[in-house]
Amino acid sequence: MAQEFWPLAIFLFTLFLLLGSGVWIGLALLGVAFVGMELFTTRPVGDTMMTVIWRSSSSWSLTALPLFIWMGEILYRTRLSEDMFRGLSPWMARLPGGLLHTNVVGCTVFAAVSGSSAATLTTVGKMSIPELMKRNYPEPMVIGTLAGAATLGLMIPPSLTLIVYGVTINESISKLFMAGIFPGLVLASMFMSYIAIYSRLSSRFEPTAEPVTTFAEKLKNSRFLIPVLLLITLVIGSMYLGFATATEAATFGVLGAMALAAAQGSLNWESLKESLMGATRTSAMIALILAGAAFLSLSMGFTGLPRALATWIGSLGLTRLELLMALLIFYIVLGCFLDGISSVVLTMAVVEPMIRQAGIDIIWFGIFIVVVVEMAQITPPIGFNLFVLQGMTGHEMNFIAKAAIPMFLIMVVMVFVLITFPGLATWLPENIIQRPGG
Repeated sequence: MAQEFWPLAIFLFTLFLLLGSGVWIGLALLGVAFVGMELFTTRPVGDTMMTVIWRSSSSWSLTALPLFIWMGEILYRTRLSEDMFRGLSPWMARLPGGLLHTNVVGCTVFAAVSGSSAATLTTVGKMSIPELMKRNYPEPMVIGTLAGAATLGLMIPPSLTLIVYGVTINESISKLFMAGIFPGLVLASMFMSYIAIYSRLSSRFEPTAEPVTTFAEKLKNSRFLIPVLLLITLVIGSMYLGFATATEAATFGVLGAMALAAAQGSLNWESLKESLMGATRTSAMIALILAGAAFLSLSMGFTGLPRALATWIGSLGLTRLELLMALLIFYIVLGCFLDGISSVVLTMAVVEPMIRQAGIDIIWFGIFIVVVVEMAQITPPIGFNLFVLQGMTGHEMNFIAKAAIPMFLIMVVMVFVLITFPGLATWLPENIIQRPGG
């Protein structure tokens, strides 16, 4: 058995050597795959690399990725965050925890039109942080709830992580999107419950009282939410009703975002060019990671390593729960050093055979892995949301990471909720009207 696993040591050594030298993750994956092909096969490496990179980059499902990124980039440059705060704050003010709920609800709403955690965090945070601090809300709660709630951008469709996961394992993007809706809403409600409990129990929770608003005034302010709600209905509703695939819904989303930006007067040539370049940079980065992962998967396949690992895990006689707990710990540790998308594409070649052999639903596992990847967004030293918040607030990383710990623990609880109630993730995709090619 040891002889079968010694290629893994070579792969890991080469990977950490390249990552430690500062090489981009995508290029590091290509480099590891190149070494593996040279050592363990007689196939021409150049021809194989060219074929695999082209095949991984030309997937039709992948076209949804840059479109959803572009939609988020356009919306980031609008007055969406200000409008959401004005529309939500009258309804949230009377809840236990007050306007802290705008962090969670605002992130949930924006997550439904942006697949990026960082875009969700930046868009909502640029408005909510100054407003909540001005109203004397506890700063650790402001930062912590925002860090946690922003990760909903990875789960609530359209999710970039779910697109990458679907492309990697060749699964329907639309089904994965539908699977993320209920778990995303449940996680958001858990965040809000924590805020309510904290506000009742903490002696430090003494925010400035909000003026009383009538029901008619609340309805009047709600008009600011209409554009983004229409955009959510257009994107998610078109997929749910079977009118559009994920790629077609992404196209509708881009057009809707442009219309919203134009209506707000924030669409001009400069903002359009910035949004397009931002989407191009992010898409190119993810595409390079996917290409490197595809080549690495092929290289590892020639060694028989994924099959050997799956057989070894099977020989341990782990129950389904024990396997999931092992993977939970594995991805939490991995998330301390790699971003979420890299963690997914780097490990799927090995993990997919394990979960299929264990009889775990592949759609359900996509939501499981997204929850765990969400944790990686708020765990040091690589948690990307922590870096974004550090730039927005100027605080030390330790302060921000400590503030995010309760959100991390809530996500751990969410993992067990998913395991206990798998139908949260599987019911909707099993019962929606589905067009071919989703």
